[in-house]
Amino acid sequence: MRWDQIDKYLYAMRLSDEILIDILTRFKKEMKNGLSRDYNPTASVKMLPTFVRSIPDGSEKGDFIALDLGGSSFRILRVQVNHEKSQNVSMESEVYDTPENIVHGSGSQLFDHVAECLGDFMEKRKIKDKKLPVGFTFSFPCRQSKIDEAVLITWTKRFKASGVEGADVVKLLNKAIKKRGDYDANIVAVVNDTVGTMMTCGYDDQQCEVGLIIGTGTNACYM
Repeated sequence: MRWDQIDKYLYAMRLSDEILIDILTRFKKEMKNGLSRDYNPTASVKMLPTFVRSIPDGSEKGDFIALDLGGSSFRILRVQVNHEKSQNVSMESEVYDTPENIVHGSGSQLFDHVAECLGDFMEKRKIKDKKLPVGFTFSFPCRQSKIDEAVLITWTKRFKASGVEGADVVKLLNKAIKKRGDYDANIVAVVNDTVGTMMTCGYDDQQCEVGLIIGTGTNACYM
């Protein structure tokens, strides 16, 4: 295909200044509606609160587990923060598949799979005897009333597991972990991937107050 043919298709996707201004105006209106108690139910941009009230200040330390569910795979990380070392943050991670039969099955199957992967991760690192704080990045629209609770509003992307919409995903995961009985975990926070991104960058730059994800899904957060 010649460049002039490619340009012909690209030209059709160009937006004029007038159209961009119109998009901006509409988007700002929907953001305001999303923040309004009266108009939130019909707003296309929900502006969901996260209950994250500050970015890291550099005094944090400890041994943590991070779960990241929402894209094409499921990732688990162990993050150790130690101010006594020059390299004060160390991370090790592992990626697990999320097969179609799991994401399209039941909610019990999905969270049993998450709990199984977490058990495998902890077993390999010989930390099953530790009840480490767990941060759960769950990249789907959720309604929260506190930082360690998240009720799924609707599935997006390729996920369709039944029995999860309208339920607290932290309770579902805790139930799956308890059912196993071979380890314990303390889920202290559940956040969207945009919030996780903002908090990670905020650890290095406290002026960071926006998180943006453009991937399998597109979303943003601000402080």
